[in-house]
Amino acid sequence: MKLKITLTLSISFIIFMLVLLFFYLIKGDSSRWQVALGGVMASALPTLLLFKKVNLFPIPIIVGYYLFLFCSLFLGSIEDFYNRFKWWDAVLHFYKGIFMGFVGISLYKLLIATRIQARISKWVIFLFVLSISVNATVLWEIYEFLGDLTFTHTMQSGGNTDTMYDMIIGMISGLLIAIYSMKRREKL
Repeated sequence: MKLKITLTLSISFIIFMLVLLFFYLIKGDSSRWQVALGGVMASALPTLLLFKKVNLFPIPIIVGYYLFLFCSLFLGSIEDFYNRFKWWDAVLHFYKGIFMGFVGISLYKLLIATRIQARISKWVIFLFVLSISVNATVLWEIYEFLGDLTFTHTMQSGGNTDTMYDMIIGMISGLLIAIYSMKRREKL
């Protein structure tokens, strides 16, 4: 079931982004076709993991990944929600911090043997989940910075202030999930 859902979501999103890629290529809209091309590559990632025989994440994580891609790439960049709604960027960074916190929980459950999970300090879980979320936030900001240096010049339109707000928001949402993981350790 997980394989079928992952393939369906991945193939659907790849087709969606390919249609947008060709549409904006024909229109000569270089900003949007580049975003669509990035969407094709990003949407293929879960499928590539399947070909490597790695099916790491539960269905809610896979669905959350495609929700983030849809909201950031299509709505945010292609439909210009980032400029039309000033709060859009902050909401996505908040969501990404929460999402990556849950990715951290999934990785913890995958990497730590069940028989020893009860012996691991709740603070280790807290730090692991927080670190995954914060590192993802930092890597995203590096991606935005490099994207502005090389292609778009629009990803960090607020400059340093935008970067700092994004990192603070990502850290706060990651902190919430890290606290959740620490409190719910036995039920993870």
